[in-house]
Amino acid sequence: MLNSKIKSTLKDAAKKLTGVKKRAFMAKVVSEYFEGSARRAETDLGWNRQAIILGQKEEETGIICKDNYRARGRKKTEILQPRLEADIKSLVDGQAQADPKFQSIFYYARISARAVREKLISLKGYEDSLLPSRQTIGDILNRMGYILKKH
Repeated sequence: MLNSKIKSTLKDAAKKLTGVKKRAFMAKVVSEYFEGSARRAETDLGWNRQAIILGQKEEETGIICKDNYRARGRKKTEILQPRLEADIKSLVDGQAQADPKFQSIFYYARISARAVREKLISLKGYEDSLLPSRQTIGDILNRMGYILKKH
């Protein structure tokens, strides 16, 4: 049906598009060259059949599906363990001081991420296996506005 040069051109064009535009392009190609068969296009071009079908439905109904890219990926530890941020803050606030020259909005913490992690286990009752790593605790502290002592 389609020679290899045309197939590679169609694949390349689809790679350069994203979201709604990509689905619309794929639906158009399928309707013109594959008699509307998403399965054949999937076999011949390696495209995702579900994306093709969604593009066909968008074209048919005129209703565009919004891509929800923010819902993808791993959630931050603070969202997965909501109590953790407050517990870290209660441990670090007594160990932190503002920049004496007020050149930075960060607070300087006289405690290391390793020590914070150990105190979370000993004082706050967290289990070692359920706590994030030392590096992640350091990242959380940085997001909270603390600059840490290196240890």
